[in-house]
Amino acid sequence: MAGGHGGFEPVKLDPAIERWSQMRENVYQHFKFTRRATRQVITLGFLVPAFIAGIAVSFDNKYDWAGKQKGSSLLRGTPAKPSPASEE
Repeated sequence: MAGGHGGFEPVKLDPAIERWSQMRENVYQHFKFTRRATRQVITLGFLVPAFIAGIAVSFDNKYDWAGKQKGSSLLRGTPAKPSPASEE
C-alpha cells in the first residue's frame, strides 16, 4: 500500500508537519490554564450555551403551531380566527 518497504518512501515527510502533529498529540501533557484559555473556556463552555438556552426558554411557550388556520396568529393564547359561516 502506501507504506515504505525496503527503504522506499512513496510519501515525502515534512519535518514541520511532523513536529506539529507530535505537538497536537501531546497537548494534554503540556496544557496550562492561562487567562486567555480560561476566558475561552468560560465564554465557549458556559456563556454561549447559556445564551442559547435563554433564547430557547423565552420562545418555548410563545408560539403554538397546532391546529392553526390560515391567517390566524401563531402566538399562544390568541383567539382563533372566526369561521366565515358565523359572520352573517
